[in-house]
Amino acid sequence: MESFLGLLVVVPAVLGGLAYFLRRTSVQLALLLAVAIAHLAGVIALWFGPHLTPAVFHLRVDPIGLLFLTTTSVLFVAASLYSIAYVRGDTHDEPSARHRFVPFLLWFLATMTLVTLAEHLALLWAAVEATTLASAPLIYYYRRRAALEATWKYLLICSVGIALALLGTFFLGIAASATPGEAPALSLPALMDAAPQMAKPWLRAAFILALVGYGTKMGLAPLHTWLPDAHSQAPSPVSALLSGALLNCAFLGILRFYQVCVASGDSAFAETLLIVLGVASLIVAAAFLIRQRDVKRLFAYSSVENMGILAIGVGIGGKAAFAALLHAVNHSLCKAALFFVAGNVLRAYGTTRASDVTGALRRLPITGTLLVVGVLAIGGLPPFGAFVSEYMIFNAALATGHTVLGVLFISLLAVAFLGMAMTVFSMAQGEGHSAGPEAPLAVLPSLIFLSIVLLLGLYLPPALSDLLSEAAKGLER
Repeated sequence: MESFLGLLVVVPAVLGGLAYFLRRTSVQLALLLAVAIAHLAGVIALWFGPHLTPAVFHLRVDPIGLLFLTTTSVLFVAASLYSIAYVRGDTHDEPSARHRFVPFLLWFLATMTLVTLAEHLALLWAAVEATTLASAPLIYYYRRRAALEATWKYLLICSVGIALALLGTFFLGIAASATPGEAPALSLPALMDAAPQMAKPWLRAAFILALVGYGTKMGLAPLHTWLPDAHSQAPSPVSALLSGALLNCAFLGILRFYQVCVASGDSAFAETLLIVLGVASLIVAAAFLIRQRDVKRLFAYSSVENMGILAIGVGIGGKAAFAALLHAVNHSLCKAALFFVAGNVLRAYGTTRASDVTGALRRLPITGTLLVVGVLAIGGLPPFGAFVSEYMIFNAALATGHTVLGVLFISLLAVAFLGMAMTVFSMAQGEGHSAGPEAPLAVLPSLIFLSIVLLLGLYLPPALSDLLSEAAKGLER
């Protein structure tokens, strides 16, 4: 099992290097899909083993890590399938950019996998930093001025954030050194065992720095400013991975520090900070969603909104923490589907500006339908899964005495949905001529993902429910 975990990281990394020397795009794409499927098969195998394994080389499977690893792997398979249609039909890229696409995607997969498996917080930090380096060239895929600006903004802001997260890791080490006896290593189990004896001021400072640092990468307001530019300039399959998988990796970094705070018995301050940043994210996202007229930037600000939902859920705790983890799954599937759909719109209309897109339901019947359904799903309307997770968080807020927070939460969600709906419904309506048959690989991933989100609103599979429960226990006081 232990060496198997290493293979999940090493194989994509090594084959990414091999892909760099392959000259034919078709061969690269075939390799990409093969690695994606093999990676998912390996992750599925982990579900049939223990959800908590001994750490070897600082790699370990625990329920929270397995949840996000599975989500990442599923999204990567879908992105690989979509990339086959996307890259082959793209006439606006350069041969050199296309040649680098598959290698950096595979390295991106390797680094995100490492984030989910790292049980040593220094290794976790290095893995999160590596995700930045692997994904930045993908954002610059089209080599436009706007893409260059978005890439530099992404590198600069996230590098500042990751530097603060490193300082938070150092502070956590200082807090641990205050414990009696030999100072524990920075492995999560050792830190949680030592947490009750840690120096509380250093522990609090460590969490604040980690929240700000990893929160920058997660897209929590007011640290989110890189996110709309990067998501709007990257190719659609990359945008899907950035929103659906990368943000989860940063969220996981925050959760690891939060777990130590919970184990220390002094987590109230951490929960308050999570709620404050979560509400700030909802306010900022709602404000920008109302006036946003570019569909990819619209979906990017929706990601800011949903990261706020996750932070609020964990901050409330209890059943809301379970709901936050469920919402992370719903958001990943919905947002990946929407970015795939946005890619189809861009291909057909040559733009993602809402004012230039009309009659999508007539011109692209399948894509237009998925666009509307996707917005209804991510907006939290029943019977989709996001409605269930958002309702659980709202109900938990009321049950725990956070009445004002609950009312503010549901009000901001309504404003955000109206902002998205007004823009997207105007794109779907109107006259338009058919653009011809739509490529199956361009619509199938979105169709499958939105079907799963619908299923999660009607029925939660026992295996997923059990994993979510185990993961939420790791976040309990």
